[in-house]
Amino acid sequence: MERSSGILLSISSLPSPYGIGTLGKAAYKFADFLKAAGQGYWQLLPLGPTSYGDSPYQSFSTYAGNPYFIDPDLLIKDKLLTKKEVTAYDWGTDPRHVDYGKIYEGRYPLLAKAKERGWERDAEAVAAFVAQNESWLPDYALFMALKRYFGMKAWLEWPEDVRTRQSEALERYRAELREDVELFTYIQFLFFRQWGELKRYINDLGIRIIGDLPIYVAMDSADVWAEPEMFRLDSRGFPTEVSGVPPDYFSADGQLWGNPLYNYEAMERDGFGWWLRRVGGAARMFDVIRIDHFRGFESFWAVPYGEKTARNGKWVKGPGMKLVGTLTGWFHNLSFIAEDLGYATPEVAQLLKDSKLPGMKVLEFAFNPNEPSDYLPHRYTENCVCYTGTHDNATLAEWLVTCDKGELAQAKRYLGLNEKEGLAMGVIRGGMGSVASLFIAQMQDYLGLGKNNRMNTPGTAAGNWTWRMLPGEAGAALARRLAALTEMYER
Repeated sequence: MERSSGILLSISSLPSPYGIGTLGKAAYKFADFLKAAGQGYWQLLPLGPTSYGDSPYQSFSTYAGNPYFIDPDLLIKDKLLTKKEVTAYDWGTDPRHVDYGKIYEGRYPLLAKAKERGWERDAEAVAAFVAQNESWLPDYALFMALKRYFGMKAWLEWPEDVRTRQSEALERYRAELREDVELFTYIQFLFFRQWGELKRYINDLGIRIIGDLPIYVAMDSADVWAEPEMFRLDSRGFPTEVSGVPPDYFSADGQLWGNPLYNYEAMERDGFGWWLRRVGGAARMFDVIRIDHFRGFESFWAVPYGEKTARNGKWVKGPGMKLVGTLTGWFHNLSFIAEDLGYATPEVAQLLKDSKLPGMKVLEFAFNPNEPSDYLPHRYTENCVCYTGTHDNATLAEWLVTCDKGELAQAKRYLGLNEKEGLAMGVIRGGMGSVASLFIAQMQDYLGLGKNNRMNTPGTAAGNWTWRMLPGEAGAALARRLAALTEMYER
């Protein structure tokens, strides 16, 4: 990976008049801002359709695109909607935060209108799109149609015949729910058409896109429903164990994520074909993939299904280099970043070394006054990615006022922080000047935003994933300042 820098900003966080960021005008403007600022990468959060809790890490499909990101103005331009139809909905009144309830209520009726006008007109292009995505799209479209039919209940609550995918039941519902199957197919057609055009524009500017691949998929997803044999499920389809992380300094109960765990034995017998298809889908969307919770490939925390906390889990050995080597050996033109945060065991460190993938260094974790941290810049090697913080961390401005006094004092001494430059910009300077091949900061950090501007607080169920950038915040003056910093540190 060449020496460069980039910015972490979710598509949902872009400004737009439609309540949430989209693949439209603001996305193109932000790409222009990255170019003017001398940045080489745009890092995104997962792009899949979100479910309960609105987390992009709990998606109905690992392949599908989020319908909320389809830009209404582009649909107007394509004569699929009218301006009057688009502005008739209430998309929320707070430009800084997404109101997911209003987005859910308005987006699908609007997209249904677009489908009514475009399904026949675009029939040939849609058929080609379906043929290109036949490994996942038919199952996903039927899955979403069934969810709507059964009142959005999780698939484990569906009638047994369709829950267990009996062929007669699938065909019957596919015919009965044809309109909705077509709708969810067309929605994906629209998403990927808009995404493809945006990605070409970004790449033509010389900017590469980093996509985020959650290590696990959601239990209530087309992925698990369509291929249950790839997961640790019982004869009824319920998980025997679920994902999480053990208790630690931050959480006495650990974190109970609840995703089904993989049946790695079955996956290995298939030559890890499930993973090759999954990463292949991501490779068509992104130039670099950040593998979330990379340590789970070495060992994963397995919690008995039904537990209320993650306390009673156990470590289970993962596939290690058998899987990681398969992925890196198969996708020669795709770069990977290993999210290796958390307690680093010697085994995880060895897996990272064997994989030759760049790991992550987070500056907000670096300044423990009691013991030297591997996240201190002078301890880096080139083969790593330095972050100010991730989407799970406080913004720099908030961290600087809430961190331990000893941490702040250590950061000030180490980085030479001062009020004239700005403490947050001083931390950014420290990351920019590090030996790490790639440096990434959240957009909130460049904007100097503090409390109430973080993307996610782990362990909390409400108020996450809503932050948005305001129109005009990514302006020319900021771009010039970033460009000068980027040039100084040869990024």
